[in-house]
Amino acid sequence: MILQQKKRIAAIDFGTKRIGLAWTDPLGLFAQPGGTCSHDELLAKLSAMDNAGEIGIILVGYPLNDDGTENTMTRVVDRFIDDLRLAFPSVPVQRVNEHRSSREAMRILAKSGISRKERQKKGRLDSAAACVILQEYLDSHR
Repeated sequence: MILQQKKRIAAIDFGTKRIGLAWTDPLGLFAQPGGTCSHDELLAKLSAMDNAGEIGIILVGYPLNDDGTENTMTRVVDRFIDDLRLAFPSVPVQRVNEHRSSREAMRILAKSGISRKERQKKGRLDSAAACVILQEYLDSHR
């Protein structure tokens, strides 16, 4: 049996300093880390994927308070999502709850045996959080 390659899903953990990125494997089964980047680097990566016809959906982690209400960062992410929709009009951009994704990413990194020093390197947590956001989305849509 030959498995057909699907368009990838990209997931973003937005931060004002760094943006964590993850995407699905070619079969759309698993989240893979895509590293961290600046806003401009992110747009360039997504543009390359879009031009190659590889991207099907962009997921953006949506920050809410514990009680589900919006906060200051929510408004910043809303503007970022508007920018993505303008830059990639043919690609659906979806908000996904990122509640506790960074905490879960830190737990996963700790369980994987990565040293505390390595876990605290800038960007590692952001990319891992994007993977958590994406894997939760994939698991909920199977």
